[in-house]
Amino acid sequence: MTATTETYTIAVVGAGGKMGMRVSNNLVKTAHSVRYVENSPAGRERTIAAGRELTDARDAVADADIVVLAVPDLALGPVTAELVPQLKSGAIVLTLDPAAAYAGLLTTRDDVVQAVAHPCHPSVFLERTTKEEWADTFGGIAAPQDAIAAVESDDPVHREIVEATVRAIYAPVVDVHFVTVKQLAQLEPTLVETVACMIGSLLNEALDEAIHTMGVPEAAARSILYGHTQVALANGLRGDNPFSDACLIAMDYGRESIIKDDWKKIFRDDELDKNLARMLHLDHIER
Repeated sequence: MTATTETYTIAVVGAGGKMGMRVSNNLVKTAHSVRYVENSPAGRERTIAAGRELTDARDAVADADIVVLAVPDLALGPVTAELVPQLKSGAIVLTLDPAAAYAGLLTTRDDVVQAVAHPCHPSVFLERTTKEEWADTFGGIAAPQDAIAAVESDDPVHREIVEATVRAIYAPVVDVHFVTVKQLAQLEPTLVETVACMIGSLLNEALDEAIHTMGVPEAAARSILYGHTQVALANGLRGDNPFSDACLIAMDYGRESIIKDDWKKIFRDDELDKNLARMLHLDHIER
């Protein structure tokens, strides 16, 4: 899908935070009319230091086509409670993570569209050609990435506005994949945080064990782990080369020793609710 050439009025709430600065750094390069909102003193200083003018929240969102909420998940409830009643009919509220939206913590209006978008981050299989692309592991600076978005509206205009905004805030973007809010929550956190990020942290723990407990020289341990991690991902995810027979036996031992037999339960709705409740510091999520 190609992005629309239309320009929109975009309000960034939390413009001086970590994600707020990232999306603002990209939006300032576009032709969109952008208003920057920030309440914290440190965030206001960062926004001003970047050469951007701050706007009062009420004025910034009043006629915005889309409001990007670059604030922590735990703040989304009170922020939407304050701002959503002030939005024009047909406006879009875009959060950058699906947890609070899926948990039903956001204030909504029948005539205001709820949307969520999350970056995929540059793929481990991305063909990088410059130092800047190699350095950009997060995305949004030099390395191309995809993004996932959900829009709770059947109006194609709303989808066009969301896609244009997503392509701007996460640029450079290759593809924007549209899913439902629930599907996005199944991807983030379940697929990528509960599984992929956990495995990344486990790899670091295993590396630390090899170095500090087993006494393997650090350079040797890092070299063999970094190289084999690439092979493991290429073989496991793309089937580039078959694992050796001995490796398959070792993999079975690892699975038996580390992975619970019922681990796929994390994809069930009740387990997703449990996971999000922990992330959002809730007792439970009501449906």
